Amino acid sequence: MSDTLRQLAQVLEARKAADPDTSYVASLHAKGLNKILEKVGEECTETLIAAKDAEHSGKADELIYETADLWFHTLVMLSRFDLGPDDILQELSRRFDLSGLEEKAARK
Repeated sequence: MSDTLRQLAQVLEARKAADPDTSYVASLHAKGLNKILEKVGEECTETLIAAKDAEHSGKADELIYETADLWFHTLVMLSRFDLGPDDILQELSRRFDLSGLEEKAARK
């Protein structure tokens, strides 16, 4: 499963330095962090709306589509900081032996 994320991260890293006129990812990077964050926020909102719609309709197609967009743009954001899915997966792995309440308390 994480192979797909790693492959996508490699593509995003390669496209980061591409011509912004021919690459969507490069165009986001050329516009700067604020544009990337705007897209993450936009996709987050669309994902939330899709989740609400899925709850009422019982159909998850749009939720899956919007979540994929959110993950994509989140990976673009991470790539801006030379981070990728492995960094996030490592943090999630670190949390496996903690209960959610213990992990939250440890942040304080």
